[in-house]
Parts: sequence; structure tokens; C-alpha cells
Amino acid sequence: MRLYGVVGWKNAGKTGLMERLVTEISGRGFSVSTVKHAHHVFDVDQPGKDSYRHRQAGATEVLLASRKRFALMHELRDAPEPTLDELLGKLSPVDLVLIEGYKRDAHPKVEAHRAETGNPLIAPDDPTIRAVASDTALTLDRPVFDLNDTAAIADFILSEVGL
Repeated sequence: MRLYGVVGWKNAGKTGLMERLVTEISGRGFSVSTVKHAHHVFDVDQPGKDSYRHRQAGATEVLLASRKRFALMHELRDAPEPTLDELLGKLSPVDLVLIEGYKRDAHPKVEAHRAETGNPLIAPDDPTIRAVASDTALTLDRPVFDLNDTAAIADFILSEVGL
């Protein structure tokens, strides 16, 4: 599977860029899946629903299915967080997997950067960041794209992964 990441500090525009890239790349006829790392506790289920009740009762996995979609919820129950590679192994094959977060992993990435956040760039100290998408002009040793130029960023990513 071809992988490409989007990283950056909080409020740098990662999620918006991911959303636009999925739309752009899938609109070009490629199949795209995403992986999003969350640093906080989250729940995709709702208290009171049957699937929630199954998990609360102690089920390790609950697969919720309908004719439109299915969702597999896996409770770690104090087990270590799975690695990105372990999680990627659970995905069905697609042309490209876009990964939001996992900035310390070795896959190639583009860094989203907004000057107003005041955060430093990650790119200068990270060779896995192959380009930066920024809302301000930057001089770097790798390509810099306008954060809103989704087509150019998509072209770069697709070229990088050979699609």
C-alpha cells in the first residue's frame, strides 16, 4: 500500500488539508483510505446503543454492520496502543492511504503550517517531511506549497508515491 502523511502542530490545518486531499485524489479516480491518530480519548459509539452496551459488558470487539457501512470497535482493555503498521494491516487494499498524525513514523509526509499558530516548523529536523504546505512564504530545502493549493499538493503526493 502506498502511504503519505500529513503532519503539523495543533491548528496548523492538517484536517482541512486531509479532507481536501481525499476529495481531490479520489476525484481523480484513485481509491483513498485515511488513518487519523488522536491524542485524546474518543468514542465513536453512543451510550445506550446496543453496540455500546456490548462493549460496556466486556466485549473486546464489536462489529456494527448495516447495508451502508460497518464499523469495528476494538477495546484495548489496557493493552498497548497498536502501531501504525498493525493498524494499516487491518485496512482493505486501496491506491493510497493518507495518514494524519503519526509524525514520528518513517513514512513520507507533508507538513501543514500556519504562521498564526506561532509554532516552529517540524520539517528542518525531520527528513521524512518531503514538503511543507504553508499559509506564508517559506525558504526551505524542500518544496513549499500554498496551504490552499490542494491540486498542486495532490500532484506532488501522487508523483512521490508513483500514481
